[in-house]
Amino acid sequence: MSKSSKSKRIFKIIGGLIVFFTLPTLLFFGFMYLKYNEDLPQGQQGAKADQLATTMLNALNEEAYLNTDYLEWTFKGGHHYKWYKTDNTCEVSWDAITVILDFNNSDNSKVFAGQQEYNGVEKQDYINKATDYFNNDSFWLVAPYKVFDKGTERRLVTSEEGKQSLLVTYTKGGTTPGDSYLWHLDDNGQPQSFQMWVDILPIDGLEASWNQWTTTESGAKLPTTHKFLVFDLDMGDVKGLKF
Repeated sequence: MSKSSKSKRIFKIIGGLIVFFTLPTLLFFGFMYLKYNEDLPQGQQGAKADQLATTMLNALNEEAYLNTDYLEWTFKGGHHYKWYKTDNTCEVSWDAITVILDFNNSDNSKVFAGQQEYNGVEKQDYINKATDYFNNDSFWLVAPYKVFDKGTERRLVTSEEGKQSLLVTYTKGGTTPGDSYLWHLDDNGQPQSFQMWVDILPIDGLEASWNQWTTTESGAKLPTTHKFLVFDLDMGDVKGLKF
């Protein structure tokens, strides 16, 4: 076989492998996009939207959450959190790294590798990573309690069947400002699921469940797991304490 023929055969094999691995992925994405993608719904801002948000908070016993001093959970078995909410600090652990985040003053945050405090060149990178982890993973724990956060916009969305839902848009703050979430509530106002319009997902309107709740020792209601497509987003042993 000539050198030219060998080269053509190699390129043919490589091309075949690329098609073999990418075509199913593209077809699957196309199927998912057609099945789930939705435009961001329109809604009305104002007193009615705020009242629905308040109804949701009352259903979850917001007062108990506000009086909770300490929260603990594990996100998807990999990121471990001990959030001293009253002190505004959080211990974030993954692999052999532990970061003590000080939300009042980031300069006071500390990094540990194993049991040894780490002050090397990557210290700030670890702090930034822990902050990103916290912003994402804590949202899956306490998102319903953040509907009146600074920079949020609330809209009342009414379906063709007359069902009311709460659309919350975060115009600033967190890791990905501009994201929107449409909360679907039961008859008592307790969240059952939300749909997401977020930069991190390529498909708009994907839905995740919020219907597996536990009442913690402090009285706050928090989720224990979420169902997202075929994935289970487990929250681990969720704890909420009042000191």
